[in-house]
Amino acid sequence: MSQTVLAEAPVEPAQPAPSLRRPRLPRWAPLGLAALAAALGTGVGLLAGLESRLQWGLMAALLYVVLTVTVAGAVEGTRQARDRLATSVIWVCFLVAVVPLASLLWETVARGVQVLDGYFLTHSMNGVITMEPGGGIYHALIGTLEQVGLATLIAAPIGLLTAVYLVEYGTGRLAKAVTFFVDVMTGVPSIVAGLFVLSFWIIILDFGYSGFAGAMALAILMMPIVVRSTEEMLRLVPNELREASLALGVPKWKTILKVVLPTAVGGITTGVMLAVARVAGESAPVLLLVFGSAQINANPFEGAQSSLPYYIYEQWANGNAPSYDRAWAAALVLIAFVMILNLVARGIARWKAPKH
Repeated sequence: MSQTVLAEAPVEPAQPAPSLRRPRLPRWAPLGLAALAAALGTGVGLLAGLESRLQWGLMAALLYVVLTVTVAGAVEGTRQARDRLATSVIWVCFLVAVVPLASLLWETVARGVQVLDGYFLTHSMNGVITMEPGGGIYHALIGTLEQVGLATLIAAPIGLLTAVYLVEYGTGRLAKAVTFFVDVMTGVPSIVAGLFVLSFWIIILDFGYSGFAGAMALAILMMPIVVRSTEEMLRLVPNELREASLALGVPKWKTILKVVLPTAVGGITTGVMLAVARVAGESAPVLLLVFGSAQINANPFEGAQSSLPYYIYEQWANGNAPSYDRAWAAALVLIAFVMILNLVARGIARWKAPKH
């Protein structure tokens, strides 16, 4: 019997399976690249003789994006580099928006605390020479509280009822017309609202300048914000809650009052506070309707009043160092006033929110 001898083919060493995971940059890479970009931007700015640090920051931001994309493309691949590009651009845009705000806040605090004290908060400008230190914002603070409070009492109920109508009852041409006019009012400049109240309340009806006239103009500016924010919050309430209440025989008006509104009270309160913050810094209606006063006037329905925005404008227009200091201090008080309102709104929203 013949035997066939088969030659064994040489066995090649097994190749390692390709890895499914590409190399990744370490977690500290974004911070390291940001530090490198800042150093390069500063160096380029110094070498080019640029005095503006804003230009240094813009160059650093551009270098950060370029470095991030380049390094990510070389290490992680094209796909991940695109993701890094989008992330870095978002961070740069965030910083571009936040840095001026932080700078303005820091400048306001640094200059405002030089004058802000108990005397400043409890005295008016009556009899004070504007070119000399002294005086306070008590009259302007009283005016702002009364005008914004009256505007809220006018705008909040009307805005809330309008939103309830649009969400719960609104159908047909009337609802479309209301929605259209709310959208139009959202873009109305504050000076137009002031001119409307001036022509109707003061010129046609022959009422005098007062804090109430300014409050009506502020209410016009508040209404569309209250309507839109409340409308969105009411639409977020699940329909199952309404259907369950109606299935138990509860009338629709009572369902809205006892179920829908308590469920959305947190968002509604936040929307009202946003509207208050929107109008608290308005000066154009005050210039036209309230007319300003250096004396304390606690009656918003008669006589000229002041307000914090008007006080800031008035002091800055005086053009001297003591007036500038008072303007910065008043701006700091206005910022604190808006922040306190937002904190109060958060507290009310938590307190009134339905318990799970």
